Amino acid sequence: MPAPTPRIPTTAGEGPMSYAIFQLARAHRARAAAMLREMDLHPGQELLLMQLLDRDGQTQSELLESVGLDHSTVSKSLRRMQDAGLLIREPAEHDRRVMVVHLTDKGRAMREPLAAMWRSLEETSAQNLSAPQAETFVRTAYAIADAINSRAVPRDESE
Repeated sequence: MPAPTPRIPTTAGEGPMSYAIFQLARAHRARAAAMLREMDLHPGQELLLMQLLDRDGQTQSELLESVGLDHSTVSKSLRRMQDAGLLIREPAEHDRRVMVVHLTDKGRAMREPLAAMWRSLEETSAQNLSAPQAETFVRTAYAIADAINSRAVPRDESE
């Protein structure tokens, strides 16, 4: 039986879809974070690992661009992951100021546990949806993300 829908604050009634997205993102992130903790990972580290599993030896700048997180978050995550033995960072041969990130054997061994975690999260997330509903949701979610990302942030909102 699905959990009851939380009472929506009256002000959020002006944006019911946005409030639903917020609730969904919060619930999904909490479930993912709990699963990641079992793997001794922090949220966001799995995204970096997945990028490196697809293409090892990226620069920190390339990783920043691929995951869409800010510099300080990525730098802190990479430091923690290096301390955990998942990766190494070394200066690039062409420019010693540029850091190249490589997975260790321990980092490469995370491929299947991460894939299993995402499969499980997907199953949990879609358990009350039919296959066509899940496909429609994915298309809709990307359409919303594209709409949000294509809109310039007004100057006073970004300050």
